[in-house]
Amino acid sequence: MSREYAPVSPSVALTIAGSDSGGGAGIQADLKTMEAHDVFGTSAITATTAQNTTGVDDINVLPTDHIAAQYDAVVDDFDVGAVKTGMLATADVVETVTDCLADFDGPVVVDPVMVAATGDRLLSEAAEAAYEDLFAHATLVTPNADEAELLTDRAVDSVEAAEAAGRDLVGMGADAALVKGGHIDEGADGESDVVDTLVVDESATDAAHTQYSHPRIDTDATHGSGCTLSSAIAARLAREETLTEAVAGGVAFMERAVRYGIDAGEGPGSVHHLVEIRERADREATAAAVERIVARLVEANAETLVPAAGMDVVGTTPYAETPAEVVGVDGRLSRTRTGIRHNAGVRSGTASDLAHQLLAAREAFPELRFAATCRFDDAVEQALETLDGTVVRGDSGTPTDAVAAAVADADQLPAAIIDPGDQGRQPAVVLCGTDAATLRERTLSVADALLTE
Repeated sequence: MSREYAPVSPSVALTIAGSDSGGGAGIQADLKTMEAHDVFGTSAITATTAQNTTGVDDINVLPTDHIAAQYDAVVDDFDVGAVKTGMLATADVVETVTDCLADFDGPVVVDPVMVAATGDRLLSEAAEAAYEDLFAHATLVTPNADEAELLTDRAVDSVEAAEAAGRDLVGMGADAALVKGGHIDEGADGESDVVDTLVVDESATDAAHTQYSHPRIDTDATHGSGCTLSSAIAARLAREETLTEAVAGGVAFMERAVRYGIDAGEGPGSVHHLVEIRERADREATAAAVERIVARLVEANAETLVPAAGMDVVGTTPYAETPAEVVGVDGRLSRTRTGIRHNAGVRSGTASDLAHQLLAAREAFPELRFAATCRFDDAVEQALETLDGTVVRGDSGTPTDAVAAAVADADQLPAAIIDPGDQGRQPAVVLCGTDAATLRERTLSVADALLTE
């Protein structure tokens, strides 16, 4: 018997860009990012490149009539909700794409790709001047600081200069400009934040601006970041988000994609275009791992470790960034007359102190994924000596601050973090591990040491 056909109808976006044989940027990055946003990605390829994480060896620009034919084939068949452009390479290609978009009435994101992250030039000098006509069709242009300098002929070395450059780009005809701050050393607080500046044309004489600030990720593995951000914004616009919603969501998506990048190739790696899909997909396995830890603790009746307020057990996927993405015991493990029991099941987003503490520890040691709270006294402190890893101690304060202080100066992955408590809050121990089995073994090891003292 045949099954009923059950299709879905996602929004459609089109990328007009070059191909990256290394897979981290260009068309490859665009299509993966669009899929990550539940948008069906289509493409018109402008050029093929022979490149990898170490550099660009060769570029072959496709005939402009073939580029136009690709565009026509897509828009004639699909209801395209948004278009983004990437590497256009030559003035002829820029002019061809400008002609193609003349009759397109949806949002257009123009990423003026000029230089690869490796330093290789991807745009001819003659093509720079041709961009101004393309900007007239742009809902948003997304240059980095170096590209903004070339386009506006002004130094972009501060947040204030980025805003001024954004106003210049809007003056060239774009509805809005997002000047990315990754290449600007100065942050909004004078320290290490990355500040992306959005300038939006509101009238013929004025333009409003918004800044998006986020911590700088300490890595050179940013290959494909510009393509990924512009594609994320285009995909969100195709889903009919407002411009500010799409930019804010795209910037947040980009931050996680950089932090949990792909370490592949001999050079700096690329950003992780599918990181949010992987995070959601791995949450079920993480929940099952937390359940196994809980079941083993209940089976072993490790009541000697349970604090008066109950024991919490949490776990994260390798990509978790917020308490909503932390899986934990809902209701904690408590002592009863028949042993320890948990009051409810395991779920995401328990928003417990331990969830925040594990995320704080992951800032210093991202490989940590599981944690449990235990009571703390002299006997427990002695039992911690049986552990196979480092024990670190935090300062008095909030639970999160105590853990953050403990790991800030640690030079080895901690097995346990002592939270000294504070006024009105009992001290505790946070046992942690890179996997569920390690946390389970450490917890039972401390419990056994208490029983044999």
